[in-house]
Amino acid sequence: MDEEYDVIVLGTGLKECILSGLLSVDGLKVLHMDRNDYYGGECASLNLVQLWKRFRGDDKPPAHLGSSRDYNVDMVPKFMMANGTLVRVLIHTDVTKYLYFKAVDGSFVYNKGKVHKVPATDMEALKSPLMGLFEKRRARKFFIYVQDYNESDPKTHEGMDLRRVTTRDLIAKYGLDDNTVDFIGHALALHRDDRYLEEPALETVKRMKLYAESLARFQGGSPYIYPLYGLGELPQAFARLSAVYGGTYMLNKPECKVEFNDEGKVIGVTSEGETARCTKVVCDPSYLPNKVRKVGKVARAIAIMSHPIPNTNDSHSVQVILPQKQLGRRSDMYLFCCSYSHNVAPKGKFIAFVSTEAETDHPETELKPGIDLLGPVEEIFFDIYDRYLPVNEPSLDNCFISTSYDATTHFESTVMDVLNMYTLITGKVLDLSVDLSAASAAEE
Repeated sequence: MDEEYDVIVLGTGLKECILSGLLSVDGLKVLHMDRNDYYGGECASLNLVQLWKRFRGDDKPPAHLGSSRDYNVDMVPKFMMANGTLVRVLIHTDVTKYLYFKAVDGSFVYNKGKVHKVPATDMEALKSPLMGLFEKRRARKFFIYVQDYNESDPKTHEGMDLRRVTTRDLIAKYGLDDNTVDFIGHALALHRDDRYLEEPALETVKRMKLYAESLARFQGGSPYIYPLYGLGELPQAFARLSAVYGGTYMLNKPECKVEFNDEGKVIGVTSEGETARCTKVVCDPSYLPNKVRKVGKVARAIAIMSHPIPNTNDSHSVQVILPQKQLGRRSDMYLFCCSYSHNVAPKGKFIAFVSTEAETDHPETELKPGIDLLGPVEEIFFDIYDRYLPVNEPSLDNCFISTSYDATTHFESTVMDVLNMYTLITGKVLDLSVDLSAASAAEE
């Protein structure tokens, strides 16, 4: 281990693995270490025995749930947009040859106490029970504007500069009511709160286009895809990729103490009495606790069920977004469900997650609106974890720290953090113009 590396990466969470892969592909010499004896850190994928050990101590899982190893329960479950940034990053690194994806069945939104399919195109808008007749026509006009919008062709702008016009003003032009705005902003554009209404509309229009293009990609019921066997496959795929480029992975390395010189710059990492030298360290917040601050908490519930979430057309994999306004909250709530169709549970079993940015210390009460939508559950676990943000200045100490995972059940915010970190570390912007067909979904 007593060697010199360009970068040492600490922790094998998703963000760290993606960065380690990108940096290896760039030709940097990377050492990747984790204090745990398993991949994934906070985003590990647990089998049944591990899940019980984590939440129930010495209890053993009941036999009727089936074999422990048939379960791959992701601790930070997130679906990927079929045309989204993460898929582009995966193709860019060629890690897709180690992964199989499968389309997710459904994308739904909670509105006035009911669960509805998210309408994403002008045709779906006309059929959606979310809106009355006249509102459907207005929504259809707005969807057509968004579908036809092309940033580089002013003819499609209808006289509006979306870099200046706010989302609120754009939506007002089409006369859409608050209910419609709610599902467009939160379930299509995937904003996490309502600040976007006062921001330039271009971002929201781009996000709506991404949703529609991703939906069209696999002709499924949703714009999302998910790896077979769950996200636990991702860190391992990146470990393989890194090895191809001469990177080194070491698990079960206790301590991992980051060493600094007198100027406060990183000079290496020590574990078990040996020091590996480097000029840059990339890590999750747990490895440098004095360089991060707590910014919030995520409350989550993990349920094991024997049926799909009711009112989702029997979807075997599904996301339901509960916009904050519908619940009288300050942030959205998310439902995520996956099952044996993605090989994350034995036949007939479903794993559901409910997550939100915690506003109290009582996850059971706070998550109730989401849990009430699940129907009968066989087992349920509650958890609350802190979210941290880096407060260091990377240009001074050469430490690049990722932010903790938020409550969203899709990847867009996670991968933005990765790309910002990549630019900070390398000084360049990742080129993501890739051939998307390289990540084909696993066909039945």
